Amino acid sequence: MKLRLFPKAKPVIGMIHVGALPGTPANRLPLARIVENAALEARIYRAAGLDGVAVENMHDVPYLRGSAGPEIVACMTVVAQAVKAEFRGVTGIQILAAANREALAVAQAAGLAWVRVEGFAFAHVADEGLIESCAGELLRYRRQIGAEKIEIWADIKKKHAAHALTSDVSLGETAAAAEFMRADALIVTGTATGKAPPRADVVEAQAHSRLPVLIGSGVDEKNVAQFLPVADGFIVGSQFKRRGRWDLPVDAARVRAFMKSVR
Repeated sequence: MKLRLFPKAKPVIGMIHVGALPGTPANRLPLARIVENAALEARIYRAAGLDGVAVENMHDVPYLRGSAGPEIVACMTVVAQAVKAEFRGVTGIQILAAANREALAVAQAAGLAWVRVEGFAFAHVADEGLIESCAGELLRYRRQIGAEKIEIWADIKKKHAAHALTSDVSLGETAAAAEFMRADALIVTGTATGKAPPRADVVEAQAHSRLPVLIGSGVDEKNVAQFLPVADGFIVGSQFKRRGRWDLPVDAARVRAFMKSVR
């Protein structure tokens, strides 16, 4: 299933892991420097011909559960605007952990195209605690702020989480539920950042839903060929970073090599 936001099938979307923001435990840089670094990575992605980018506050660890303060919303809006201006293409956002309303508000203010949502359908236990389903509240909030053009890309059985609560609900059934709850696309991941999902999980999600299915972790030069026939898009982070580590800056040579292998 082709993603509506992109002219080409099977888009590659690069992650920009925004530096630790003011007020968070690991913050060391002023906001202006954080914005500058994010904009630089957006330019690298644009030069390499990526189809889209996404900004995420991954360095803000440890995260709050299901919310983010107004300072994070304000900073992420500034970052997102700068990234979109530099990339000049489809831009999305995620705010951790499961700060989905805040992400939607930033997307609306910054003119972004989609938000990545944790806990859209069914609950799970993450590092931060219990993450409950947000579909009903989030879609009503999207209507209230006039942001219905912004797509909801929902993680299903997501990484860094325990799913014992829903062990009797298959990944396919979760995909079907997310579609029923009006998600616009689905994201399948491995167990952790940098870990690829089993190919069978992508196939199962496709079989139980009419929505596009993206892979949201662990895609690299070695395994992308096996996923190209079954996935509708790729969100890539660790593979594009120095030494393949998510917490290091984007490496232009690694980005170019990956895109060459995809083409």
